[in-house]
Parts: sequence; C-alpha cells; structure tokens
Amino acid sequence: MLLGLSIRDFVLIEKLDLAFPAPARAGSASGLAVLTGETGAGKSILLDAFSLALGGRAASGVVRAGAAQAVVGAEFSLAADHPAHAILAEQGIADEGGSLLLRRVVGADGRGRAFVNDQPASVGLLKRLGETLVEIQGQFEQHGLLVPVNHRATLDAFGGLQAECATVEGAWHAWRSAEAARLAAVADFEQARREEDYLRHAVAELERLDPRADDEERLAAERQLLRHGAAVGEAVSAALAELARDRGAAASLRQAHRLIERQAAQAGGRLDPALAALDRAQSEATEAEALLEQAREALDADPVRLEKIEERLFALRAAARKHGTTVEGLAGLRQRMADQLAALDDGEARQKALAAEARRTREAFLAAAQTLSAGRGRAAARLDKTVAAELPPLKLERAKFVTRIEAQNEKDWGAHGIDRVEFLVATNPGMAPGPIGKIASGGELSRFMLALKLALAKVGDARTLVFDEVDSGIGGATAAAVGERLRRLARHLQVLVVTHSPQVAALADHHWLIRKTTGRNRAATEIVALDPGARLEEVARMLSGTAITDAARAAARQLMAAE
Repeated sequence: MLLGLSIRDFVLIEKLDLAFPAPARAGSASGLAVLTGETGAGKSILLDAFSLALGGRAASGVVRAGAAQAVVGAEFSLAADHPAHAILAEQGIADEGGSLLLRRVVGADGRGRAFVNDQPASVGLLKRLGETLVEIQGQFEQHGLLVPVNHRATLDAFGGLQAECATVEGAWHAWRSAEAARLAAVADFEQARREEDYLRHAVAELERLDPRADDEERLAAERQLLRHGAAVGEAVSAALAELARDRGAAASLRQAHRLIERQAAQAGGRLDPALAALDRAQSEATEAEALLEQAREALDADPVRLEKIEERLFALRAAARKHGTTVEGLAGLRQRMADQLAALDDGEARQKALAAEARRTREAFLAAAQTLSAGRGRAAARLDKTVAAELPPLKLERAKFVTRIEAQNEKDWGAHGIDRVEFLVATNPGMAPGPIGKIASGGELSRFMLALKLALAKVGDARTLVFDEVDSGIGGATAAAVGERLRRLARHLQVLVVTHSPQVAALADHHWLIRKTTGRNRAATEIVALDPGARLEEVARMLSGTAITDAARAAARQLMAAE
C-alpha cells in the first residue's frame, strides 16, 4: 500500500509531503481516503505528480517556475509475496524488505532520471513496478482492466483457476517439446536422405582411417622423437658407455655396498645411512641402465616407422580439413554421420513414434485447456452476475456487462490455453456490447470500473486504487451509492478518491483538502488534513457552494452521521 507521497517544485506545488494512514492491523485496509477542493485547486496536478512517480510520461512544463527541477517520490509497503520483490531481484536492485521507494526527477531542461530504492533505474522499470502497485481509474486512464490483454488473467484469478492454469501450462510445454522433437526428426531424416550417398562414402572413408581423439597428439610426439632419433640414440649410447666405464657404475656401487655392509655391525649404526643410500643408488643405476637399453632398442626397432607416422598424420589432417573439423573431432563426426545413416534405416519408425507422442501430448493439452475453458465459463457467469447487481444503484440500470470467451485458432493457442477473454459493456438496450474504454463515457467508465473492482476486490497485485472523478455527472442517491461502494471496496484495498461529491466525501475515513493559495504574485497548491470539524465545513461547502449556511452544515452533519 501507499505510505507517502513527496512532491517538490511540480507545477504549482512547491513542497508537499503526504502521509497515508497505515491499516489498524496487518492484512486489513486503511479505510476510504478522499481528496476534495474547489475546481482549479490542483487535484489533477497531484494525480499527475503521482503518475510521474509510477513511470508516467513527463509532460513539458512540469517544473515549477523558477525551480531547477521537479522531484516526486512515492513510498510503498510490500507484502512478503508481492511480485515487486521478484522484479527487484531480477534487476539486481537492493530489496529493502517491506518497503519500496520510487522517485522521479525532471529537470527544467526536460531531462529526467528515475530511481528505485535510491538506485538509478529506467523509467520503464518504474512503470513496470508501478503497475503492480497502483491502479488509477480515471476518465482518461487506459491501463489495467481497460486493456483486454489483462482480462484473461483477471478472470482466472476471480474464478480461482490457478491449478487448472498450471496444468494447462505444463501440458502446453510438453506438447511443444514433443512437437519440436518430431520436427527435428523429420528434418534429420530428410537431410540424411538427401545426403545418403555422401554420408555412406564419408563414413566408409573415416572407418578405414579409424580416427581416435588422441591420435594427433600421440603421433606428433612419436614423430618428434623419431625425427631426432640419431641424436637421441647417440646420447643414449654415450650414457650407457659412461655407466659401463671401468667396471660400470652399478658394479662399483654393488662392490661399495658389500664393503660397507661387512663393517656395518662394528660401526654402531654410524654406517647405516650410507648403506641405505648406496642401496638406493645401486637400484636407481640398475633401473637407468635397463631403461636406456629399452630406449635404444625402440629407436632401432623399426626404421620405416617415421614414414608411416607422417603418412597417417597427413591423412588425418587432410580428412579434418575436408570435413571442416579438427583431427580430434573426426571420431565424433564419424559417429554422427553413422547415426544419420542409422536414422535412415529406422527413421520412419522413429518419426511415427514421435508423431504419436506429439498427438498424445496435443490431446492432453486440449483436454486440459477445455477443462480450463469450462471453468472460465462458470467464472464468467458469476462475474457478470456480480457486476450486474452493482450497476442499478450506480445509475447504470440500462447497461449490461458481459465477459466474452472465444475459442482461438490453433496458431493462437498458448500456455494460457485456447481462449480469448474480453470484458465488454453495452450502455443502452439493443446496443451490441463493446470494449469498456470505447463504449462507456467518462462518468460511466469510472462507475463501470468501480462495479468491476468491487467484484474483483481480492484479485490482482495492485493493492492501491485511485479513483478520479468517479462521481462525475451524478448526485443524490446515485452519488451516495457510489460512496457506499467505495467504502466497501476500501475494506479490502487502499482506496483514494478525488471527488466533488459531498455524499462521497461524507463517507470518508480520511479527508484531505486541496486548495490554491496566492502570495507574492505566485499561486501555489497545498494539501491540508482535515479534522472532524474541518471535514464538516468542507462537506457543507461542497453542498452549498462558497457561502456556507447553517442549513448546509446541518445537511452535512446528517450525511456524515449516515456513515
């Protein structure tokens, strides 16, 4: 809910801080709040400033004369499950837990900046967050329930169809996945059939070559060794000669070991470390001689080995260039080509199996979607009946509200199901129902939206509703009916109403007066919270005009007592 609104240097508003009352207890609403004032006092300016904080368009000339910039901030409290938390996380913006601050700055040069929780943000993000927080129902507002794309989700929420919607969404994704697999198999089969001769030739060629992933590295290392075989062989022979000089290193070590071993017992352990070292040296020398002998034999074993290795390396690299891959990738390429050929052998059977799965999942989706459609039909009947009951007291007794559900063409099916949902109205008998925003006039539109919001009070994310001129063109009992319904709505939601109707103002739980003052050759708009006595005077003014009479006060007192 909205906690506060701060405005600086916006049109006629120099400085304004408006704090909204918190609910008496968690989960409850804070009551009906109204804003009244004479025509031209600045009520529309206040709403324009609020809209700016919610990501609305910044009109030219919004900065107060003489000021460098206009600043508007709106602070909200958020429930733990409010979708704004997910949006903040997605954007990497610090989440303040239970509160959210939206701020907009517009310079005198027209340039603007936006902030969310004091972090720079785009106006688009401000608007996205604002749409989850507030709905402004005015004569010229074209969002929220006036946008048909929102109607289906609204009806589903009203009907409590969340489980059915989840089933349809899961069935939709299963069908699309199965259909994608079927189409991929068809494409692979057609591709393989077009390239069958080439594939068979390429696979046979690669099978003869029999490439392995480590071929290039292993063969290159062996070729390197063989290319330097003469030098390596000379080094090996020289090393063996050094080890065999005189009696040989291993023989000398053995002799030294025997000499020390004979006297070790008489040395009291002082020769034991030397004896152990000689033992290790003897073992290492013997192993070195054996390894060098093996290396000399390997170098001399096959004089044509180098030629064979180079031939294989050339063949592998040529094949890799031919197929546009690496030597390392040849083995995987051979397998993929072999799989494509195998698909030709069982391709038709595989396609039939995948087509059967696609048909099965389509039927499952359609069945779930039809169940959801039936639920939507029942919910629509209840919604139409609920809204219809609210229309006569709102002086809309000749009007009709209709929820139209139409089955879409298959190309328009989706995770939402198979239906198109739209809220329609007819304001006169015999008139074909049409979109609310196009059929209803300004005053009728606000009252239609009030009736619809009463039916949908517990549906939707936005917990703050603003009604602008909902009482336009009405009075007396109809205005009283509007006020009574606004108060009912305020039991569930935070409701702010800009009104000229004393019948509505008399029912308020919280009342602010918007007034224009003039001083120092400059006009300014200010807002004053009214106590019970001031409320009585304002309702009396709304009843009688500029001159407030005792009769007007008595009438106002009677209206306020009726609440």
